[in-house]
Amino acid sequence: MGGFSPASAAQRCAVGIHTSPSSPVSRSRSRRQQQPAPPVRRRRLAAPLAVSRRSLLVPRAVAASTDRASPEVRTLPPPPSARKRLDGLLTSLPFLSCRAQAVGRFNLESNSELQVTVNAAPQGAIAEINFEATNTSGSLVLHWGALRPDRGEWLLPSRRPDGTTTFKNQALRTPFVKSGDNSTLRVEIDDPAVQAIEFLLFDEARNKWFKNNGQNFLIQLPTSRNQGQGASGATVVPEDLVQIQSYLRWERNGKQSYTSDQEKVEYEAARAELTDELNRGVPLEKLRARLTKTPESSERDAPAAKTTATKELEKRVSKHEKKKKYSVERIQRKNRDITQLLNKIKPGVTKEQVQAAPKQPTVLDLFTKSLQEGDDCDVLSRKLFKIGDKEILAIATKALGKTRVHLATNDVEPLILHWALAKKAGEWEAPPLSIAPSGSTLLDKACETSFVESELDGLQYQVVEIELDDDGYKGMPFVLRHGETWIKNNDSDFYLDFKTKVTKKAKVIDTGDAGKGTAKAFLERIADLEEDAQRSFMHRFNIAADLVDQARDAGLLGIVGLFVWIRFMSTRQLIWNKNYNVKPREISKAQDRFTDDLENMYKSYPQYREILRMILSAVGRGGEGDVGQRIRDEILVIQRNNDCKGGMMEEWHQKLHNNTSPDDVVICQAIIDYIKSDFDISVYWDTLNKNGINKERLLSYDRAIHSEPKFRSDQKEGLLRDLGNYMRSLKAVHSGADLESAIATCMGYKSEGEGFMVGVQINPVKGLSSGFPELLQFVLDHVEDKSAEPLLEGLLEARVELRPLLIESSERLKDLIFLDIALDSTFRTAVERSYEELNDAAPEKIMYFIGLVLENLALSTDDNEDILYCLKGWNQAMEMVKQKDDQWALYAKACLDRTRLALASKGEQYYNMMQPSAEYLGSLLNVDEWAVDIFTEEIIRGGSAATLSALLNRFDPVLRNVAHLGSWQVISPVEVTGYVVVVDKLLSVQNKSYDKPTILMAKSVKGEEEIPDGVVGVITPDMPDVLSHVSVRARNCKVLFATCFDPNTLSELQGHEGKVFSFKTTSADVTYREITESELMQSSSANAQAGEAIASLSLVKKKFLGKYAISAEDFTDEMVGAKSRNIAYLKGKVPSWVGIPTSVAIPFGTFEKVLSDDTNKEVAQNIQMLKGRLAQDDFSALGEMRKTVLDLTAPTQLVTELKEKMLSSGMPWPGDESDQRWEQAWMAIKKVWASKWNERAYFSTRKVKLDHDYLSMSVLVQEIVNADYAFVIHTTNPSSGDSSEIYAEVVKGLGETLVGAYPGRAMSFVCKKDDLDSPKVLGYPSKPIGLFIKRSIIFRSDSNGEDLEGYAGAGLYDRLVNFFHETQFTHMIKNSFSITAKECACFSVPMDEEDQVVLDYTTDALITDSGFRSSILSSIARAGHAIEELYGSPQDVEGVVKDGKIYVVQTRPQM
Repeated sequence: MGGFSPASAAQRCAVGIHTSPSSPVSRSRSRRQQQPAPPVRRRRLAAPLAVSRRSLLVPRAVAASTDRASPEVRTLPPPPSARKRLDGLLTSLPFLSCRAQAVGRFNLESNSELQVTVNAAPQGAIAEINFEATNTSGSLVLHWGALRPDRGEWLLPSRRPDGTTTFKNQALRTPFVKSGDNSTLRVEIDDPAVQAIEFLLFDEARNKWFKNNGQNFLIQLPTSRNQGQGASGATVVPEDLVQIQSYLRWERNGKQSYTSDQEKVEYEAARAELTDELNRGVPLEKLRARLTKTPESSERDAPAAKTTATKELEKRVSKHEKKKKYSVERIQRKNRDITQLLNKIKPGVTKEQVQAAPKQPTVLDLFTKSLQEGDDCDVLSRKLFKIGDKEILAIATKALGKTRVHLATNDVEPLILHWALAKKAGEWEAPPLSIAPSGSTLLDKACETSFVESELDGLQYQVVEIELDDDGYKGMPFVLRHGETWIKNNDSDFYLDFKTKVTKKAKVIDTGDAGKGTAKAFLERIADLEEDAQRSFMHRFNIAADLVDQARDAGLLGIVGLFVWIRFMSTRQLIWNKNYNVKPREISKAQDRFTDDLENMYKSYPQYREILRMILSAVGRGGEGDVGQRIRDEILVIQRNNDCKGGMMEEWHQKLHNNTSPDDVVICQAIIDYIKSDFDISVYWDTLNKNGINKERLLSYDRAIHSEPKFRSDQKEGLLRDLGNYMRSLKAVHSGADLESAIATCMGYKSEGEGFMVGVQINPVKGLSSGFPELLQFVLDHVEDKSAEPLLEGLLEARVELRPLLIESSERLKDLIFLDIALDSTFRTAVERSYEELNDAAPEKIMYFIGLVLENLALSTDDNEDILYCLKGWNQAMEMVKQKDDQWALYAKACLDRTRLALASKGEQYYNMMQPSAEYLGSLLNVDEWAVDIFTEEIIRGGSAATLSALLNRFDPVLRNVAHLGSWQVISPVEVTGYVVVVDKLLSVQNKSYDKPTILMAKSVKGEEEIPDGVVGVITPDMPDVLSHVSVRARNCKVLFATCFDPNTLSELQGHEGKVFSFKTTSADVTYREITESELMQSSSANAQAGEAIASLSLVKKKFLGKYAISAEDFTDEMVGAKSRNIAYLKGKVPSWVGIPTSVAIPFGTFEKVLSDDTNKEVAQNIQMLKGRLAQDDFSALGEMRKTVLDLTAPTQLVTELKEKMLSSGMPWPGDESDQRWEQAWMAIKKVWASKWNERAYFSTRKVKLDHDYLSMSVLVQEIVNADYAFVIHTTNPSSGDSSEIYAEVVKGLGETLVGAYPGRAMSFVCKKDDLDSPKVLGYPSKPIGLFIKRSIIFRSDSNGEDLEGYAGAGLYDRLVNFFHETQFTHMIKNSFSITAKECACFSVPMDEEDQVVLDYTTDALITDSGFRSSILSSIARAGHAIEELYGSPQDVEGVVKDGKIYVVQTRPQM
């Protein structure tokens, strides 16, 4: 994959890839325009790449066809370098001398070919080209043009066959003549200057193009040529001389930076100059000698070395010839072990950070609260100002119809308030004497009032309160005075705006849930400072820099909070500038200060790097001093140089002087696009609108832009040159992802142009590898290529080369981070551009692209282990294709499923981490609700994860088709009818009862849920294991349960919500149709069994029979459940190669006996109280019940008896290691007992009307087998009901990932009972996590509910999960009383915690070794078959594999 697989991978993947049908000709207009003019900066040379692929036809070449024709075919000519190459080809290859010489025979399709012959003609005669295509339709067309060395476009000859039409004045279209099964055509060329024709074939009836290996066909004509003469005696100048002349012109003109259009003009001007000289009689040889500084022929008799001047000129002129040569090549990626990219750093959230004690309220907090608690008090506006290390709070309120202004400060020094009122901005108007507080002094245009000392909760503060008498006042300006010292707001007046939109902060204060899962105090601090930040970018970035340390101290959520704030700013949700004039260099300096602080945190806190990259990307690079000031200075240069000092340019100039912003990058680009379009003003507005700027926004600036750009045609060249340079300055400050400026900053540059970047010199970053500059040049040369694959490889190679420097915290780290961000951004754009290229691609090509995108995602992700193992999986899938392994598609489908899970996990991580902060801060800052709602979604959509998801969606149907998987997986095949209802999560409705037959379209099903009452069918895009709890429950309850993999089908069904549908199934497909309600009534009897609650069952309450622990020989139905009894029964009866773990048990009634012990009276009382709450349907009591059980104390007798039974059975006694080990075991036992009150078990018993009090729990105690693999067997295929076929699922590690709600699919297989040596794999594993444990003891729930016929109670309790097992972050931000689905599952509890391991299936013999796989799967099938024969009925068997040996840990009747 990329740098991690053989170089031939790309070549293999190219097989079967067709050129995009949107452009039958291989060159785009933009490439034609990029003439080889002398470069002044790194250029993106795409044209040579396309031209270099052109070649003369080769006999027996394959003509590739495209499946669709473009709605708009743009046939474009070769650039000058193509003409040069044509000259070389025609000169080096001999002319055809025979009459009717065969030029080539080409395969068009499997049974069709094209033969081309050319009739040789003497000079001046007509040349004939004959075409014959075999086995074709009658609608074949020749799409063609002629090539002359003196023209840059296709020539459309005047001599044309009958029926020829002109296509957009760019090409000719001539129909073939149908003759039997073949089609023929003759083309005659009478222009002696035409040296070749170029063409494509188009089948109009089938809308299909035929090409020559994805390129145009090119036919050489055998006619003589006159040196220096074209048709009609026209002068032809050799292209090498034109290139030299254009270079010399460029040097004479000051080495300006040209646009593509300017380059073309310059190149043709150079040609015209030389043509003029030749027409004036200057010999061509003399002209060459002058330009190349070489002797004429008379002086060349003796060999001589080239002059220094000649060598230097050739060196200079050949620079972009080298670029052309380099741009043709693909880079050779280095072979690396991809685990070198492994990064296991996980951003951590500590419980203390999330649940930190609320900050001690300040006296100003208490003052605010006292105002809010007043009757009908509405806060009109609130503003907190900093005065040194103190603060002053200004609040305007309205209560009982009266408006009041309150100013409070924690400064206890005597203060005077010097204040006034304003009815318009900037006004100071003395208040009426009637509203001045007692003791005030009225001045000419102000009033002075002393602050009054006060106290709240023992805290001192000072306050002034003013009651207004007129609602016409807009605000209150004020300053403070301490003695003779005036205190101002950063050299400005303080100002409280009465009309400021009321923030929502007042509404969410002290509600409890507001701000949960965030660094709440930090976000509130940001909100307090926002008004000051709105003054300018300088203020915002300086405030942000001041907040960096506070964000760091708040941990991950603090960093996230800072990112959310900056993201709101960058997406224009916050005010950028308000009544403040600031110099660009001041903005740049503040920006540089902020990004320097972020850089320092990046070095010291690697766990935050992923979020810090996001912040840096949103902020831009900045730069102290000259970098920012150039924005202000260079706009003046543009105006002066190009005579555009008025109108829109002057308005933009004033805006730039007042406050530059990222909008200026967009405005500059819009002006450039407008000029390039020959002054089409609609192009200007289109660029603005596409980037979120409309007329209203332009008018909203402090220095508004009212006018539209308007220029003269003679200004075009200079403006494009100068604005192009100016864009570099704008992006250097504002863009965090601009590739060219990022490369220039890291590689170093020195600018000498007049007025632009004068004297600016940036040195290269130290430590870069020797070939890194060439690699970046390759990227720039290919950045606009239509075929993105070489570019993507170059971008990834550059990022991998850069990675060590990013990890090592090298010098100028910030510049390297911005370069990496730019490379990442360019990669995503290139992939999105390549979607069309992949439309007709072979599977290997798509897999190769998926691997490239995965590698890019891994390079941008802090914790990338799962992503890298996904990448290794795709590499292995491509290797399987190469080896012609017929299982490749099935394996690739598992890789695809796992990759999707990785993306979903990443999305969930982002949502949990960011969305609470976005919602809380958004509420504080009054951000538009829609922007808050989509905050995390937009972050994900803007990253590589979204790009990868789009590729997976394209590839999924391809894989399903190749692997013969279809669009459905039927887990429970039942024919049902019912009303379609759409829900997000099955978990959210599992306890609901539907009063009519319902078919749920559930967007999420994890595997642990219950089927709600009244539900007859569940359709989902999720992929729970066939043997998961919900799958078993669906089959037990005769409920249709199926996974739909086709998003279109799923969307169609969801669109029928509320309608009645009928579903019919086979083992591999589902058919459906809409029916009437009357048909539903007729079919209601068919649904009678489906979805209804199982008939009422009863339990017999179990009693304590005097033993706290028993050995296996004492397992009876009065003492233990079916699980324990089955294990005891198997001992000694199964084949010797099947192991049965040693077991003891804690029998029924022991829990109740322990609860009645005197040491546990308080626990018993609490449980009784909680049972009362449950009886009142207070289900929050379930969680409290489980926690209460954990407070039990073990009676001495229980400890003694359990120790004796375990030791006598050969099991280790935990207490022999330490008292702590016994406490671990005792806690595990209590967790098993507590699982009686997990949500799923409780509601399940209610559903079947079982008395929950009668449910008794014994505990099966076994020594854990440290498994390599775990399996579950159903000895009758549960999907098809085929009793002759065993179905089984296998996972790596312990079985909890199989029977629990762990994401992903297990390996699944079937095996015929009469051919147990031939297992058939149905699906490869996609579970990312495996659980492993050292030697330990496991305690399994074994209830009397499992003994009931027709009720699968076993699934309720059998889950190997720690009682409080969930991610730390999810646990801390959970808003409801309930615990996770894993906790809700009933339990088997190991004494020790399992290790979670991210699985690498490419090193797993079960996947990679077919012999080992067949042996293990056959052994599993044999064990299941043996146990079924032992019981005489279908069995549900669980077991493990250790060192190739099969162990069965439990069996029960298959439901």
